[in-house]
Amino acid sequence: MTNRTPTAVAADRLPPVSPAVAAAAVAALPSRLRRRLDATVERLAALPVGQVDGGVSVECGPEALVVLRPGPTGAVTGPEQARCACLLAPRCLHLAAVLAACPVADPASHPDPAPAAPSTPDGTGRARRAGRAGATGPAVAGGAPTKAQRAAAGALWRAAAAVLASGVPAAGAVGQADLLRAAHGARLAGLPRAEAAALRLVRGLRAHRSRQTGHRLADLVEVLHDLLYAAGRLAAGDPDPALVGVLRRAYEPDGTLEVYGVCREPVISATGYAGVVTHLVAADGRRLSFADVKPGGPNRARDCAHAVTEMGAVSVDHAALARGGLRITGSTVSPDGRLGAGAGVRATPLTGADWSSGALAELFARPLAEVVSGQLAVDDPADAGRAGTALLGADLVVVGAVGDQVLARELAPGAGADRAPVPDGPVIRLVPANPHPALAHVANLRRLASWPGLRIRVVGRLDPDRAGTLRPLAVGAVPGATETLRLPPEWHGRADLGYDQIQGSHLPPRAQAGAAQSAPDVDAVAESPLWRVRRLVELAVSGGRRAVAEAARDEAASLAVPLRRAGFTTAAAVASALVAESDRRGRDAFGRLTDPDPDRYAWAWLAATAHLAATERELIRSSWVAPAAG
Repeated sequence: MTNRTPTAVAADRLPPVSPAVAAAAVAALPSRLRRRLDATVERLAALPVGQVDGGVSVECGPEALVVLRPGPTGAVTGPEQARCACLLAPRCLHLAAVLAACPVADPASHPDPAPAAPSTPDGTGRARRAGRAGATGPAVAGGAPTKAQRAAAGALWRAAAAVLASGVPAAGAVGQADLLRAAHGARLAGLPRAEAAALRLVRGLRAHRSRQTGHRLADLVEVLHDLLYAAGRLAAGDPDPALVGVLRRAYEPDGTLEVYGVCREPVISATGYAGVVTHLVAADGRRLSFADVKPGGPNRARDCAHAVTEMGAVSVDHAALARGGLRITGSTVSPDGRLGAGAGVRATPLTGADWSSGALAELFARPLAEVVSGQLAVDDPADAGRAGTALLGADLVVVGAVGDQVLARELAPGAGADRAPVPDGPVIRLVPANPHPALAHVANLRRLASWPGLRIRVVGRLDPDRAGTLRPLAVGAVPGATETLRLPPEWHGRADLGYDQIQGSHLPPRAQAGAAQSAPDVDAVAESPLWRVRRLVELAVSGGRRAVAEAARDEAASLAVPLRRAGFTTAAAVASALVAESDRRGRDAFGRLTDPDPDRYAWAWLAATAHLAATERELIRSSWVAPAAG
């Protein structure tokens, strides 16, 4: 029996669908129905979702009831799990539209029945062997890509280049289905990096087209760049194993571990997941984490402040773990540092360590400029040490505020109450790690900004897109300083900015507060004329090839001249090449205009985007380095 009680719009209630299933449903449509697919998907937002035994239903019209019954993983991974009652099924518009509206299943969390890699004559594929072993390195240890991998990469390149040429407005359900089909081919060929990038691109296209809150065009540019970069080089036979990536990373036994809490981080993802991640440091210095992230929204992230998660036979309180420690026996750890919670795990509490002692002190052992330079030097997006992912620590002094941002300077190395800022050190901006009103980041930064001269110990992440900017996750007292935080004893010397509320009583007496200092704008990226190139590459994604050509006709002179005048001659050259390629049209043997080659345009866009990213990264790195004397 079907319960058709309207509960929510379809997109909020539909289960995730395997890329292969969604792509096959769109491919089965006749061409006359494909032209109506995007409009049908948009109409689904107004349709309620009902509940049926083992699944959900969407009533698309008279005698057109679509029923989805996910498998044990919670995702639709086979065509038999999606049915429509109309006479044209399974080659019907209703079924294809519902599947196109469903979230894209993550193959790592919802594996489909297809093999992870093609078999070799001995019955085992290289990539599949690595996957079963829980590979920590590339799926292909060395050598040029196989013929199947080059073919799969070529299909991904063509699908991504078509999206780039048409732009987001024209990248509807059919274009997304082409990407999903190519992503499934990459999965079969053992190309996890390219597959993951294609799935992220589909999710980004849907978020941008539906104007989801929190989605940034810059993120879409980044993922499209990564996909074209990996697919293009693999299709050309590049043997770099980093282009292949790593398969699903399995948890591996790690014996007995002693871990100490650093802080808690609320998680609110654009893909519908929320929760908390507790960051840890092992006694041997490794950075680890333990997470409770599940489907949900901002309220779940807020309510996870004191979440209790099962770790084997014990229950772990994230608030206690962030300020304490555990001795774990039978531990399992993934290659990217996530602690497992298998049945054989046992854990006993440990007394929490202070940030200034033991392995935790290593977070604050190196100058910020050295740490930032190391992170920005990592080019591989799959590397956990790259900018924007790895935690870093620093001792800072607050010097002022701009809106919700705290302006600070780094304190010179040493100990005691008389530590001064680094001579000629850069002004550092502290911006909210997550500005959502359900979390406490914004309120806490405003409280810190109200006390110039306050010395704070900060743990956070580098903002890789802005000069001199950190996103703090937790703050604590600076050892030996008098003008520093006075946190309650039960907080063990630190406050998680997403959850703990810093009060006026946690600050020194107001008589000790200094005067706010004027600070220059530290965003060297925003001040440079590189914003013209950034606008061009983003326009190419948001509007397509023709939008770049039309805009360049009016702004051709104003694009390259300011770049060359400022010394960015290569940026001017690659931007001019992109503009020229966007407006190029070929002619056939009879002199008639033909469709331009999307490959040359995609390579021109990729060159401009790659150079822009490298140049901005160098500007950001230089913003953390004190200017040379004289």
